[in-house]
Amino acid sequence: MNTIIQNILVFTTMGFAVLFLLKKYFGKKPKSKKACGGDDGCGCH
Repeated sequence: MNTIIQNILVFTTMGFAVLFLLKKYFGKKPKSKKACGGDDGCGCH
């Protein structure tokens, strides 16, 4: 019984880790809400 609970916890944790990495590297990149201010290197100044 203890082995079953341990396996469930391990696979659940591994699933969350894989989902986190997929979201981090393949998720949508947030667009900057700045029009053209700051040091973002847009070259408009």
